[in-house]
Amino acid sequence: MLYSATINVMVKAARRAGRSLKRDLGEIEHLQVSLKGPANFVSLADKRAEEILYQDLAKARPGYGFIGEEGGMREGTDKSHTWIVDPLDGTTNFLHGIPQFAISIGLAREGTVIAGVIYNPANDELYISERGKGAFLNDQRLRVAGRRQLNECVVACGLPHIRRGDHEEFRREMTAIQDRVAGLRRFGAASLDLAFVAAGRLDGYWERNLQSWDIAAGMLMVREAGGTVSDIATPGDPLVTGHVVCGNEFVHGELVRILRKPAT
Repeated sequence: MLYSATINVMVKAARRAGRSLKRDLGEIEHLQVSLKGPANFVSLADKRAEEILYQDLAKARPGYGFIGEEGGMREGTDKSHTWIVDPLDGTTNFLHGIPQFAISIGLAREGTVIAGVIYNPANDELYISERGKGAFLNDQRLRVAGRRQLNECVVACGLPHIRRGDHEEFRREMTAIQDRVAGLRRFGAASLDLAFVAAGRLDGYWERNLQSWDIAAGMLMVREAGGTVSDIATPGDPLVTGHVVCGNEFVHGELVRILRKPAT
């Protein structure tokens, strides 16, 4: 496949950071047996990956802004373009040696995401999307699943954990959707959940309280694969609100209808 120069820059950076994470993943199993555990090691792996991404992207596109999970906002001289980067989405999975994690890179122009790369170095799956040019997995074009019966659908969700999110609200939502779908899944990496919807592996997905770097690339991926993405409860932008729901047009509509129904 021939991709744009911008996509090639993003892929090169993701693959280099991915090699670093894959080496670090190999150390996790040795650290699991220690009393302290590998948490500090993983934090360093996360920061190391982000620095690789920053260096590579800044070298290729000097002046672009950079928002990273670890380093926050780094202002650039070019106020029109901003990289939105999660160097390790699925940190808890990585911490436990579970190979469901990814590097996520989005590029926003004037606030609109125009390119995205999601890369899982554990299985070498590389998702690519560019506004108006489609979405791809390892060079194969992606299309969201076409199911129109919710009881045939597999839907993913986020799951609030200790001291995060509204647990009562999630239990209400989960119960309402669980009663209507073929299966409910929680994989633990928002970028890959969105990529899976784009690839038709999942029919839908919703999650609350996310950050822009979790979903910037994945939202574009779903839209370029023919899917619909929105905030859960408002017309707002999920990149701002942090709440996202997606699927094909039918599944998205059904999920929104269920999730917006007032609690009784």
